[in-house]
Amino acid sequence: MIPGNALLLRIYTDENAMSGDRPYFEALVDRARLVGLAGATVLRGLRGFGASSIMHGAGGFHLNSNLPVVVEIVDEEAKIRPFIDGLEQGDEIGLVTLEKVEVVRYGGHRIPYV
Repeated sequence: MIPGNALLLRIYTDENAMSGDRPYFEALVDRARLVGLAGATVLRGLRGFGASSIMHGAGGFHLNSNLPVVVEIVDEEAKIRPFIDGLEQGDEIGLVTLEKVEVVRYGGHRIPYV
C-alpha cells in the first residue's frame, strides 16, 4: 500500500461473538491477512451497545463482561469492497462502517525474526 487515498473499514462486534470454534474478530483478521489486505487492528472497548440495546461491558472488574470489539482495516477501495462482500449475513456483526482516509505513511516496522 502506498500513501494516498484509501478506505477505513470498521466492523463492530463483541468478545463473545464466534466464528465456528474461535472468536469472530480473530477470524476477520486472519481472513484480511489471507486475502492480502494492508493491515488490521482489533480494538477492545470498555463499554457499548448497539441495535439490540444490550449493554456490553460492565462497571468495575467483572470477568464475564463481553466487551465490545472493533476491527479496523485500511486498504485501497478495490481490495476493501470484495472483503466486505464476503461478510456473511449470519456473521456476528453489529455494525459495519466505511470512510475515506488519506494514508500518509505505511510500513517502517522491522520484520522480527521468528
